[in-house]
Amino acid sequence: MAINNILFFFLCFLLPCCFSDEQPALKLRPFLFVYSNGTIIRDTWSYDQPSGKMVPPSPNDPQTGVSSKDITIIPSTNVTARIYLPMLSNPSKKIPILVHFHGGAFCVGSSFDKGDFDYLNHVSSRGNILVISVNYRLFPEHALPAAYIDAWSALKWVASHKRGGAESWLVNHGDFKKIFVGGESAGGNIAHNLIVWAGKKKLPNDVQLVGAILATPFFYGSKPLASESNQTRYLLDNLWKYTCHSCEGGLDSPYLNPFGPGARCLTQLGCKKLMVYVAEMDPIRARGVWYYEGIKASGWKGEASFYEAKGAPHVFHIEHAKLPETEKMIERVIEFVNN
Repeated sequence: MAINNILFFFLCFLLPCCFSDEQPALKLRPFLFVYSNGTIIRDTWSYDQPSGKMVPPSPNDPQTGVSSKDITIIPSTNVTARIYLPMLSNPSKKIPILVHFHGGAFCVGSSFDKGDFDYLNHVSSRGNILVISVNYRLFPEHALPAAYIDAWSALKWVASHKRGGAESWLVNHGDFKKIFVGGESAGGNIAHNLIVWAGKKKLPNDVQLVGAILATPFFYGSKPLASESNQTRYLLDNLWKYTCHSCEGGLDSPYLNPFGPGARCLTQLGCKKLMVYVAEMDPIRARGVWYYEGIKASGWKGEASFYEAKGAPHVFHIEHAKLPETEKMIERVIEFVNN
């Protein structure tokens, strides 16, 4: 705990001094700093490697045999994605589709980061899953709800390929009866909002979602939970104040608080099953538990499962590839998709 406090102090108060003598016009600690000249400094710190270290796609990954490529899926907003196709022993067999959303507090992170690349390569290879990792727009260039709009547009783009389309990997290999959404942190929040929308809106070609995977998901609300520290609440209060400054409801926006006064009905979630994965050492662990218990009590008729990574921090499966808990999570995700 003492080490975590020292790291938090470093990120929030000492790290900015390393970049500029000018005072930032916006300090969204510890995620980013925006200067009056337009310069944006995004945090690239992580435990094992810089989370901002981007890696190129691989036509044939030497460790997993997975092929990956980057494409533009929404030209009007320049939203891109990285697609992962495993080695197929039977190329004519259709395989499940996982639409994934990276974490990063809606203002940092990328689908092209090394942590995401390594994790999704293993999920694709070992699970025989076609993965689309969506690189949605970020704050401050694009405030929320831009990321949610991008995510829904990306999901519609995937569904549009059921009866043909430009992306041959989806057309030739995707099983449109087995589509899942998932993500970690902010990406888990996005996945939740997608299954809410999918319960109320139609996807192209009558495509329906099977399930959602929410890993160390980011939820919040104006009413504190007992285990939330003042430090955590200060950080999250400021984060939402800026990233979703035009969203109605403030900290109880339906995007952020699934059980707030303006929240949408959860009994009609647009999927059949849900996995919630929390981490024992995550400062926002309690919100993941709160979300799972709320879904169970909501009257939704789907199947919800819950797992906790013991001794693991926030987004452990992205930042700590070698943790035994990461291996367990990959196995559970694969079982969830293929069962």
